[in-house]
Amino acid sequence: MPTTSLINKLERLPPGLLRGIERLLKSIPAVRRKMDSEYDAILQEMEHELKPYRTDFPTFADIPEQGRGHNEILQDMEAMHAKEQERWRNGFVSGAVYHGDAEHIEFLNRVYALNSQSNPLHSDLWPSASKYEAEVVAMTAGMLGGKSHPAGGESDPGKTGGGWRNRRRAKLRSGGEICGTVSSGGTESILLAMKTYRDWARDKLGIRRPEMVVPLTAHAAFDKAAQYFNIRLKRIPVDSDFKADISAARKAITRNTIVIVGSTPSFPHGAIDPIEVLSELALERGIGFHTDACLGGFVLPWARKLGYDVPPFDFSLRGVTSMSADTHKYGYAAKGSSVVLYRGQELRHYQYYTATEWPGGLYFSPTFAGSRPGALSATCWAAMVATGEQGYLQATRKILETADFIKQEVAGIAGLRILGKPLWVIAFASEGLDIYRIMDFMTKRSWSLNGLHKPACVHLCVTLRHTQPGIAQKFVGDLREAVAYVRAKPAESGGMAPVYGMAATIPLRGVVSELLKKYMDILFKV
Repeated sequence: MPTTSLINKLERLPPGLLRGIERLLKSIPAVRRKMDSEYDAILQEMEHELKPYRTDFPTFADIPEQGRGHNEILQDMEAMHAKEQERWRNGFVSGAVYHGDAEHIEFLNRVYALNSQSNPLHSDLWPSASKYEAEVVAMTAGMLGGKSHPAGGESDPGKTGGGWRNRRRAKLRSGGEICGTVSSGGTESILLAMKTYRDWARDKLGIRRPEMVVPLTAHAAFDKAAQYFNIRLKRIPVDSDFKADISAARKAITRNTIVIVGSTPSFPHGAIDPIEVLSELALERGIGFHTDACLGGFVLPWARKLGYDVPPFDFSLRGVTSMSADTHKYGYAAKGSSVVLYRGQELRHYQYYTATEWPGGLYFSPTFAGSRPGALSATCWAAMVATGEQGYLQATRKILETADFIKQEVAGIAGLRILGKPLWVIAFASEGLDIYRIMDFMTKRSWSLNGLHKPACVHLCVTLRHTQPGIAQKFVGDLREAVAYVRAKPAESGGMAPVYGMAATIPLRGVVSELLKKYMDILFKV
């Protein structure tokens, strides 16, 4: 691992020069061998944890000559399920499982079984799938300001300066109803929205080198969209509360900008970006604005009704032209569903795919996939209808009250500080202690937390699992012990802390990227 002094020197170099140095180092055989050796040492430590079933259960690298009996298969799967469910059922996991009640899971399982053969691609065979998806979109849109959204209207030349900005705004915000589609998750919703803006801008404005303005704390899916769709990503900094810097956003806009992004809240620190100001800036400039509410779309509307201070963030703002909201998080649907919304059908049409010349006939799909599991859309619809407004209000009250307790207690632990002013995604750091060693201690106590960097910190995303009696108190108690332990033994090494430390500080980001790729390779090893 590089020394601190070397890291400090490398950090001062321009990014382009750093990439050149990295490529040069990788081309030297001795350096390449040393790097591979370091990778192997790190990954061997992880592999057993990632592949715990190699010894206790049958392994199949080839299709078996004779099929196994159903009971045998189910017995093995039930045994693995029993091992895995203990931590999340007990509420020891950050995020991941957002509801988890046994009765709710059983209900969704029954819904899935009824619809297991359904495929929305064949809407003539399963018209129920289009019913479910249309109603999921409508309910989500209504919850997020779709019932009373303001019309985009015409630009005010005195405000925008007229010209190309005026024409942009008239074209982008001339749509009617809030509409959208169901997707497979937050990442797909974000990818779809960014692809939509790229294609819209190319068609309507002739932009061939599109750019998007995105806070540093926005979800990694925006970076993925930039890579996939050849959109230049212009990252802007955040302020001391980890909210997007408005001045930096204004300066980042060019004639090639197609969209500005804001998060409600951001995944790392639970900060709600200044959506009202940013979206108004987008409106003035004739630029699209996307609110990423994947994490908070099914919390913030109910939090506002409960009296929490929630700033405007949805289609009630005239500048917001698209949103993403995950139904499989706090919408309490089964994993694999999200909603992407647009201000008007004309904009949504740029998301769609159609093929009119294929010998196989007319082909069309609203999202990236062709065939899709209609059962997931059915479980999403069922979860929303079964929960209802009162259910969401009750769940949100429990989550926010639990989060308030945790924030108060963490703030009172000497050596820790909470980052920003979060509602329920609580990130904390330490000035004098190794926060990753604190996380390691918590891992040994069966907690699964999210390790973050820039700055180095850890977060807990509070869910309904944490509202169970005694869970929040146990979290706080274990965290106090973790801090005391690391303070008493500051030089102790081991665990995953060195890996997180390297990933957080090493300036050669390609080294970290390669490590992550090798990690993913392990996932596909038999």
